[in-house]
Amino acid sequence: MESLDWITIRDLRVNCVIGIFAEEDSRVQPVSVTLRLGLAPRPHAVIESLEESVDYLAITGQVSFLLAACRFRLLETAADALTSYLLAPPAPGERRAAIQRIALEIHKPNALPSPTTASLSIERAAPQPFRVEVKSFGTVDVIHEAANAGIYRLNVAPGRQIPLHVHHEMEEHELVLTRGIRCQGREVFPGTAFHWPRGAAHFYENPSADYQTVLCVDRPRFILEDEVEVAGAPAEVAPEHVWAPRDPHGRLIAS
Repeated sequence: MESLDWITIRDLRVNCVIGIFAEEDSRVQPVSVTLRLGLAPRPHAVIESLEESVDYLAITGQVSFLLAACRFRLLETAADALTSYLLAPPAPGERRAAIQRIALEIHKPNALPSPTTASLSIERAAPQPFRVEVKSFGTVDVIHEAANAGIYRLNVAPGRQIPLHVHHEMEEHELVLTRGIRCQGREVFPGTAFHWPRGAAHFYENPSADYQTVLCVDRPRFILEDEVEVAGAPAEVAPEHVWAPRDPHGRLIAS
C-alpha cells in the first residue's frame, strides 16, 4: 500500500433522520462517525497552509450537513455517499489537498436495545467515478444519487449566475464551500447553509474572478423539469452557519 499521511476525525456526532422502517421516517436520532483521511505525503515536514491539507472544521461541517440533509435510509447508503463526496477531487474553487483514501465507521446507537450498538465500517480509495454536466452557469458534479436524494456540487464560473428559480417537487439544502459567491444579492461565506422549501425562489451569482462552489442536496434527486426560472423577488430564507469562515491559514474571516 502506498505511503499516506492520515488525519483522523473521531466521534463526530450528528442528529439526523436515518432508517428504513416506517417509525424512522421522520424521527431524528443520533449517529456517530469516525473518519480516517489518507493524504499524499506533503513536501515539507511542517505544513503551514490548509491549501496543502484539509480543514477539519469544514470537513466535519460538510459531513454533518450531508447526513442531516439527505435523510439516508441505510447506513450503507450514507457511508457510500460520504466517501464518494470526500474522495471527489477538490472543486474548481476549493483550495485543499485531494483525499486519496478513506476509512469510515458509522455507528447507529439506537438501532438495537442498549447496550448493543450497530455500526458499519468501509474503506474506499480514489478515484471514485462521478458525472460532470455542463450548464449555462458552469458545471455540476453529480456525486451521488439515490431515489430519495441526490448530492451535487454546483461550480459557478466567473461572471456567471444561477438564475432565479423555484422547485415545486424538490426541496433543496445548499452549503457554500468557497469564498466569493453571492446569494440573493448578498455575499455569503464558506460554511453558510440554506434550506429552500418548495416554491422558495433563489439565485446565486459569481462576481469574482474564480470558480465558486455550492454543495447541493436535492430531495428527491434532481428533476430537470422541476427547475423553473421565474421573475420577481427572491425568497427571504435565513442562512444557517455550519462553521465559521476561515482563510487558508486558519484565520477567522469577519462575516
